[in-house]
Parts: sequence; structure tokens; C-alpha cells
Amino acid sequence: MPVLETIQEAVANGRPKDVERQIRQALEQGLPAEQILEEALIPAMREAGEHYRNNECDIPRILSAARSMRKGLQILEPFLEKSGETNRGTIVLGTVEGDLHDVGKNLVAIMFRSAGFKVIDLGVDVSEKQFLKAVRENPEVKLVCISSLLTTSMPEMRQVVRSLRNAKDLPPLKIMVGGGSVNQQFAEEIGADAYTETAVDAAEWAKSFVL
Repeated sequence: MPVLETIQEAVANGRPKDVERQIRQALEQGLPAEQILEEALIPAMREAGEHYRNNECDIPRILSAARSMRKGLQILEPFLEKSGETNRGTIVLGTVEGDLHDVGKNLVAIMFRSAGFKVIDLGVDVSEKQFLKAVRENPEVKLVCISSLLTTSMPEMRQVVRSLRNAKDLPPLKIMVGGGSVNQQFAEEIGADAYTETAVDAAEWAKSFVL
């Protein structure tokens, strides 16, 4: 669909004002927020990430694409949350200490909420102690989702998982990990229950866990 392609192009090229205008037009035309997210915003950021990993574009371009993605998410979030069910469970979410990236984490949070979960979003640069504190203060938590984009923050992710597993006073938890630095092999190595590559997959796995 041309409008979705136009939105995707505007995100990839880092034009947040165009992204905002085109998404509002798409919503006025009756396109579902879920379709705009899955067929325009997510593919655009996936493409930008691949270009960066392959050294085909520079950091400023990636950052401008991320700003455009964030603008798109801000517009879609109310519509995505309206469509969700309620009371599936509570999830603690955060990007590990030493990592300030939040676009992927924010997208996952939106998908969780639209799937009917309550999300306790701890933000970025979240320490091991902060993860533990959040779970202790919210005993209804069923799932902890940990994000890391930088390879330098992977040891911290390992430590967070270890601490959550070893704490005797915590309820039974499932732990999901994701982010640009993570893969299935690393997730298994550190003892996570699940690794998901996309926000859509993260929400589907979370729903399957609470069924």
C-alpha cells in the first residue's frame, strides 16, 4: 500500500515531521494502527539496523531514523492500547545498565500493553538492583524482559538474569531477553527462558506463557 511505503521511507530517511503527517493521514483513511506499526515502522527500523550493522550508513542517520520511529510510536500508542485486552499479567521491562537505547524497548512495551499486559517500564541504564527491587515491590510480576543493544552491556544482562534466578525471595519468573546484541545462543547460555527478535514475537511469546 503506497501510504505504508511512504511512511517507511520517511522513517528510514529520518524525517519525523513527515512521519507524523503521513501516519495521521493513514489513520484518518481508516488504516489500523497495528497495520501501520507492523508494515511500515517495524520494517523501516529493521532496514536501518541492517544498514548500520553492514556499515552502510553512519550513526547520525541511525539516530534520525530512531527519532522518526519514536515520533511514529507516540502517535500510534493510544490506538494500539485501545485495541488491547486487559489483565493478562504484569511485566517488568528495561534496558540494562550501560545501555541508553530505548526505541526497541519502547516498541516492545507498546506491543505488551496492546496485548493486555500491565508494563512496569524501568527505562534505560537499569541496574541489577533496580530490576530486583521492581520485582520485589510488584509480587504479581510474571515476566521480566531485558533489553541490550550494545555488546558491551551483555555481561550486565548475564548478571541480571543470574541475580533473578538466584534470589530466594522472588516469585517464579519467566525471563525474556532481546536487542541487537543478543541471539538465541546467548539467551540459552545465560539461562533466559526466551529470546525474541521482534516486538511482535515478544508479545506473542508473552501471551503464550500466560495461557
